[in-house]
Amino acid sequence: MAAFMDGYEGNKERTDRWIATFPQGRLEAHIIEFNAEKGYVLVQAKAWRNQTEMDPAGIDYAYGYLAAYPDKMKRWMVEDSCTSALMRVMALVMGNTEKATKEVMAAIKTPAGDYNYWTTKHGDVPSYATAAEAEESGEPSYGSSEQTSVVPECFHGVMRWNESKPDAIKAWGGYFCGEKVKEKQCKPAWYVMTSNGWQPQV
Repeated sequence: MAAFMDGYEGNKERTDRWIATFPQGRLEAHIIEFNAEKGYVLVQAKAWRNQTEMDPAGIDYAYGYLAAYPDKMKRWMVEDSCTSALMRVMALVMGNTEKATKEVMAAIKTPAGDYNYWTTKHGDVPSYATAAEAEESGEPSYGSSEQTSVVPECFHGVMRWNESKPDAIKAWGGYFCGEKVKEKQCKPAWYVMTSNGWQPQV
């Protein structure tokens, strides 16, 4: 576990490194899209290395989806998304670290490399030995052009997309938590098929 966490900084550690690296730097976070009814927020963060830079040195985003948050974290979705966007843009500009912070990754019991999403059952979601096997079966895998453009994150990191086969009686799709322990998994972010493609379920 210790080796797995070596590449990640804590929020305070990253902020301290930013201040030490760019003492005249500036950070801004802006909510560019918020929908209380559908329960999501999209935050944009910008970073300038000094006061003379006209354009930001980096821009990054964080997407918060209420349904994907554990119950105890729901009330802080906006704050958490703003913090996440700022942490991500600092990592983008400074480099030498993963974008995710220790606060997020500490909740993961095992390294991502030890977790095979394709062989793990999530309710009625089909399982496959490999991503290639899923693609061959007609099941779009994570990264497929079939999924929505903004990938939500949950308490355990980036969520994974899966959906029903084209000939399924009832189409289903959504993002699923990557936590291996079922009892600790965040709620799926379910989507429904509309005339405009997949849309978040409300």
